Amino acid sequence: MTIENFMMLLCGLGLFLYGMKLMGDGLELAAGSRLKTMIERLTTNKYMGALIGFAVTAVIQSSSATTVMVVGFVNAGLMTLAQAVGVIMGANIGTTVTGFMIAIKLNSLAPIAIFLGVVMIMFCKKNNHKHIGQIVCGFGILFYGMTVMSTAMEPLSESEFFRNLFVQMQNPLLGLLIGLVFTALIQSSSASVGVLQALAASGAIGLDSAIYVIYGQNIGTCVTAIMASAGTTKTAKRTATVHLLFNVIGATLFTCITLLTPFTSLIKSISPNNVMMQISIVHIIFNIVTTSILLPLSNYLVKLACKIIPGEDRQRENLSLQYLDQRILNTPPIAVAQVLKEVERMGKLARTNFLNSMEALFYKDTEKLEEVGENEKVLNFLNQKITEYLVQINGLELQDPDREVIGALFHVVSDFERIGDHSTNIGEMAQIIIDNKASLSEAAAKELKHMQDLVLTVLDDSIRLFEDGGRNKELADQVNRIEQTIDDETERLKENHIQRLTNGTCTPQSGAIYNDMLMNLERIADHSTNIAFSTEHIEHLPAKGLLPTLTNVTA
Repeated sequence: MTIENFMMLLCGLGLFLYGMKLMGDGLELAAGSRLKTMIERLTTNKYMGALIGFAVTAVIQSSSATTVMVVGFVNAGLMTLAQAVGVIMGANIGTTVTGFMIAIKLNSLAPIAIFLGVVMIMFCKKNNHKHIGQIVCGFGILFYGMTVMSTAMEPLSESEFFRNLFVQMQNPLLGLLIGLVFTALIQSSSASVGVLQALAASGAIGLDSAIYVIYGQNIGTCVTAIMASAGTTKTAKRTATVHLLFNVIGATLFTCITLLTPFTSLIKSISPNNVMMQISIVHIIFNIVTTSILLPLSNYLVKLACKIIPGEDRQRENLSLQYLDQRILNTPPIAVAQVLKEVERMGKLARTNFLNSMEALFYKDTEKLEEVGENEKVLNFLNQKITEYLVQINGLELQDPDREVIGALFHVVSDFERIGDHSTNIGEMAQIIIDNKASLSEAAAKELKHMQDLVLTVLDDSIRLFEDGGRNKELADQVNRIEQTIDDETERLKENHIQRLTNGTCTPQSGAIYNDMLMNLERIADHSTNIAFSTEHIEHLPAKGLLPTLTNVTA
């Protein structure tokens, strides 16, 4: 094999990997919302999970990518370990689609696919059409890379050294090791099976040498998920462990079957004189049979993974993101839905802090003040981290409604953080009263309680209007009406307070606290109104029911 052949081999491999990624990304963008819907409808039914795993992997053309996605979902709390097991097993079947397409020799369509794909990407105006062009172009590049690899490896069939090496691969341990290492290096079993098929197309390797390599490739694909699980929760690590156990058990089982039965001869008889198809059939049978055996026994796999990764996850610290994970950014529609959940959490926390600060003021409750301080740290943390995450999502290719939602959330997150700041200010005034450095008259306390009720109403209505995209005209009018009432009441109550100061029924120090309280309450109402109308221009919100539980929080 000359240097020129070696360079062609690298070129072909690069084109193959890039084509696979381009096609997978295009499919994911074109079907992004559907992928999101499938994941959201995932139930504890492991068989449905396997079906979803198969479908998602068939779309994005990589079981490694699906498993990494699942690890991210588990780490973010979007999916349980029991749900993840089924998805992972289905993903292993889904990854056989690429090998089958290669085996039926679609290479002749590669040039026209590349041409059509590039034309669609360059000249189509609509994003959906561009995504389809990306799929078609990726398809063509993938198969053109396959042709280049096959051509580059033709001299290997005439090389005595490589013929001897391929004969050595008939040793189960060596074949498994080669498949494992090569797949771990390029981090895609679909791609490594494709390379093996390219070798077969060049006449350099037969099924006797390739069969154990296939089993090793299935183990090697687990490396990506294992690496992705570093620094995650124990449950996420167990997810990657289940993936490894599945493929190790499958490889062990099929190695024994191959050694003890005429399995190889049977496969050859199914598709004689077509080693590429034989490799594809082995890959398909391996994953379907292993899934059929292990899926009903998945609970035992979970228990084994828990023994390998013992212990329980520590309770989440307050200063942490509960719904966001970097791995989810690989699936933008899921990332948008998850960031909405994190904003929901922030909204609930801001509302709780407002109520706690008011209770601390009226009832001199020091425990509520401690909660206000702790929650304020979390609100500041969420403001920073969610904003950083929104910046990352905004850099991805999104559908228009998702992009509009992300733009609105930048302002919503800031408004929730400011509501938290004003609640903290109220808490500081409550601390002054608790320390007996000031007091509120009965009339002043009654007026502030009245203002609290108005502000809480506008806050809850604003959140509901935000969820609805600002389209509920009746609710919008109510928010505007109550906000105007708050402004008018603020002026009226200031006049009342001046009268109390004049009559001597209130001290100047208490008067200063009262005025500050009115200012902070009015500002909370203003930020609430900002939240209410932040999404009124968006035609379609991708995630309904953003804050359904806020109004159930007791004051």
